Amino acid sequence: MNPGPPSGSRPSEPGPRLRRLCGADQAAPAALLSQAGAEAELELCLPAVAAVLPAGGSGERMGVPTPKQFCPILDRPLISYTLQALERVCWIKDIVVAVTRENMEAMTGIIQRYQHQRISLVEAGVTRHRSIFSGLRALAEGQPDSELSKPEVVIIHDAVRPFVEEEVLLKVVTAAKEHGAAGAIRPLVSTVISPSADGCLDHSLDRARHRASEMPQAFLFDVIYEAYQQCSDHDLEFGTECLHLALKYCHIKAKLVEGSPDLWKVTYKRDLYAAESIIKERISHQICIVMDTKEDEEHVGHHLEEMLKNELNLVKVTSVALSHIGRDLQQIILEQCYNFVCVNVIASEFEETQKLLNVLQESNLSVLYPVVVISVHFLDYKSVPFGQKMENLMQIRESAKEVKKRNILLCGLLIYYPQDEQKLQDSLRQGVTIIATLIKERNSGFVGQLLVA
Repeated sequence: MNPGPPSGSRPSEPGPRLRRLCGADQAAPAALLSQAGAEAELELCLPAVAAVLPAGGSGERMGVPTPKQFCPILDRPLISYTLQALERVCWIKDIVVAVTRENMEAMTGIIQRYQHQRISLVEAGVTRHRSIFSGLRALAEGQPDSELSKPEVVIIHDAVRPFVEEEVLLKVVTAAKEHGAAGAIRPLVSTVISPSADGCLDHSLDRARHRASEMPQAFLFDVIYEAYQQCSDHDLEFGTECLHLALKYCHIKAKLVEGSPDLWKVTYKRDLYAAESIIKERISHQICIVMDTKEDEEHVGHHLEEMLKNELNLVKVTSVALSHIGRDLQQIILEQCYNFVCVNVIASEFEETQKLLNVLQESNLSVLYPVVVISVHFLDYKSVPFGQKMENLMQIRESAKEVKKRNILLCGLLIYYPQDEQKLQDSLRQGVTIIATLIKERNSGFVGQLLVA
């Protein structure tokens, strides 16, 4: 067994621990303290819990040479998102991932690159059940060279179901504690039929009386481990349902828990696009506007901010003064905001944006998701020749190349100013549309580009 990076304290949100900002107020935000207290209280009420993630499949139905758990979404392997979903749950003490020997090195690299915590690796078997059994053996007491301890309850989940929420994990764990086994279910979306030997309809099932078995599932560890120890070779080779093993070998009737719609499994190539769309939407709900114009309430940057708030009703828009790199900006970064609009209004044409980029690079914010930075510039064509302005802004392209290495997507937005009121409103509205599109699409093809509103 190959342990992942050592365990340690973890942020309340999934992902890597963010580095503290130099000179920032070190006081912990009240909301984070409150959440930490709630998590600690929940841990006291729950049994010891671990998770097993079989990840040895080849992904034949995906139709691509790369196993689907390693297929990239926003340049990050799918399995990393699933690990992140489990890591965010503070009461899951250990996560055991079963991967094939040829993918062991790649999986170790994923753990290190994305700073996953509490992960241990074991070698997968040739089938799903054999991979799960390998993970359970690693958790069993008395295994040599193991840093893991046997849990009271174990969760079994799929490496390609990245959107599982803590609520459903808590439901199956609580039900497993009481009943011995539990699993998430969902309504059938299609009628299940049974064909005859000659390819004709034999009979169909009543959808109202049947459900689709989903993941996650949870078990008292002793129950499911005993079931796998007694499991026949036929079941290990051809079986797929863990709840059935608990029933067949340990006579445990699993409690069925209604799952949420986001428990779906990435199976086909089109599912990768759907997953990417969901992830993009989730990280586009907050925008931070950075500008040093607090003293000048009439500055056009404030008009842009107001229009962003008015036009983007479903997006939280916050603002912070870059001159005070302290608690405000630190809190926004800790809240996992991945979208920044930097209004350049003082000093050189690019100085404010460069300050922001320095802060973001000092943090770990862009480890898990691409961070979008839009550098906004206002062109006073009456006082500054257009050619001179454009020459000054060409450094955006060079800076964008550098920060792209840190998963920061930088592009520029140029707005003509001054204009009459109606033309200015039209330009600002066009600017808002461009900003919203850049954030939503996260298209690396726009990196280093200067767009004009």
